[in-house]
Amino acid sequence: MKDSDWNGQVIGLKRGAKPSRKTILITGGAGFLGSHLCRRLLTAETRIICVDNLLSGRISNIAPLLQDPNFTFIEHDVINPLWLDGPVDEIYNMACAASPPRYQADPIHTFKTSALGAINLLDLAQEKGARILQASTSEVYGDPNVSPQPEDYFGNVNTFGPRSCYDEGKRSAETLFHDYAERCDVPTKIARIFNTYGPNMRASDGRVISNFVIQALEGAPITIYGEGQQTRSFCYVDDLVDGLIRLMGSPAEVNFPVNLGNPLEFTIKELAYQVLRQTGSRSSLVYKPLPQDDPKQRRPDITRAKTLLSWQPQIALEDGLRNIIRYFEEELARKAAASLVGE
Repeated sequence: MKDSDWNGQVIGLKRGAKPSRKTILITGGAGFLGSHLCRRLLTAETRIICVDNLLSGRISNIAPLLQDPNFTFIEHDVINPLWLDGPVDEIYNMACAASPPRYQADPIHTFKTSALGAINLLDLAQEKGARILQASTSEVYGDPNVSPQPEDYFGNVNTFGPRSCYDEGKRSAETLFHDYAERCDVPTKIARIFNTYGPNMRASDGRVISNFVIQALEGAPITIYGEGQQTRSFCYVDDLVDGLIRLMGSPAEVNFPVNLGNPLEFTIKELAYQVLRQTGSRSSLVYKPLPQDDPKQRRPDITRAKTLLSWQPQIALEDGLRNIIRYFEEELARKAAASLVGE
């Protein structure tokens, strides 16, 4: 199914759905990470309710699931309360665009998604007696003065810049999760997600791996901001989803932030050369000024995840890049074929 085929109607609860042992609500479920969670968690023993406003999510990401009787899609924006009949056992709050161009396009809505969305879903979790996991972010550390970043580092965040709507929105959501756990006995989990990549990313989402791969495949110059010495740690989506599921299933006392990411650190220039090597592209490198508040270092301390969840990434950057290059090659080929049909 193409996104252009979607008619905007809510797909309701389906006849023939078998009673499930667990009902899982995934907000932002048609997005990059959310769609992978939906696919992984949908089994004969689970019922998935996928909620998305489709501002950055895509129906094509969840198209293979739409005919499954245990999968329900609801088009809804979490800045508004969500009313659901029946039980809900777990909630994964993945709502909020993580792409800088997208979350900066409407910063007020971005902040509302994090803050009001958290309140609405925490209220729902309290009503249903459900566990709830917040997809937080390494951006809560801002441009860190400490590396690697442990969870007890408070960060170096600008409250008054182009990234603030996302950074501070996610920080506010963490505060709400803490307070609902303390005051309302809502069982909460907080995952601080570091740079994640893989299939279902948008080609135009503005994150560094998708930017570099698309530029290389199209023979366009690879755009590097600054001198390319800033660092990132890249986690493949399959590893990240494993971490989220383990965190959701962890003991109740694990209700504090847990970093999920790959601790191996690469400079942006090193990433560019890896992409060029794997694609065989002859794209040149071009340098532009570093954007305001762009972090100079990003590397997780995953001691908590290793100790509490027995989790650490398994997929090397080289292997993950091979997968996402193949994905974008197929996306570009489909786009080219569609344009020929339209001529």
